[in-house]
Amino acid sequence: MTDEDQLAADFEAQRPYLHAVAFRVLGSHSDADDAVQEAWLRLARTGAAGIADLRGWLTTVTGRICLDALRRRGTRREQPLELDIGALPLDASADARIDPEEEALLAESVGLALYVVMDALTPAERVSFVLHDVFGVPFDAIAGVLGRSTPAAKMLASRARGRLRSGAPPAASGAAARDVVEAFLAAAGRGDVAGLLSVLAPDVELRAHGPGGSVVVRGAAEVAAQASRFARPDAVGHPVLADGRPGVLITVGGRPVTVLAFTVEDGAVTAIRGLTDPARLGRIVPSWVA
Repeated sequence: MTDEDQLAADFEAQRPYLHAVAFRVLGSHSDADDAVQEAWLRLARTGAAGIADLRGWLTTVTGRICLDALRRRGTRREQPLELDIGALPLDASADARIDPEEEALLAESVGLALYVVMDALTPAERVSFVLHDVFGVPFDAIAGVLGRSTPAAKMLASRARGRLRSGAPPAASGAAARDVVEAFLAAAGRGDVAGLLSVLAPDVELRAHGPGGSVVVRGAAEVAAQASRFARPDAVGHPVLADGRPGVLITVGGRPVTVLAFTVEDGAVTAIRGLTDPARLGRIVPSWVA
């Protein structure tokens, strides 16, 4: 195998991970593909000589490419993040060591960046937060991506967590839809079946994926009964955006236990999609929810 072939093979081994990083930052698969391809072109021009840690080098380069892409957008109201909660995979052991491809798929399926309102962040905050809190990149490496000091990178990530805690959804999600979701959550928190029925469409469908498999509940009465059973005084709901829809990340004692995405039509909830696997969520959701 030639040196060029080996370099290409080494890059391909990192491609899924790099795509996951770029997708978390940019929120678009096509933009992530472009960023990863640009990273490959830069590696091909540079060569492997002098690169002691290829994964770290590629993370830095991809991070810089994403940062430039965010700045070129000239706005923080980017296109909606892509997510299909109904298609989330269910397996993967919490204790198993996963390879780069599995790591990328896991991050793509339930990474916090899919759920929180990333539009609230500046490009530098977004890159710092995603690289550190989602992918565990050290702050000294992030500082190199941003061209800032390590303390500045830490401050950016901290500021991002603060913005995300507020959970303010972008205007595109619809204030009316958010009001309906908040009414649903308030009624569910009280165990108020009548209140739940008032905001549920008659043919509403709830699909939730958990460690034991999938649960499908159809009909307003059935969904209201299901939701009212899980009322707990120690649960805290964090408003989020999931697949462009208003949603909620529910924590108990600071631990993420459920994420839900709501479809609202004509003032009523018509569909709810959820992930209810605390162990799975606990591996991915960063510490800001604590």
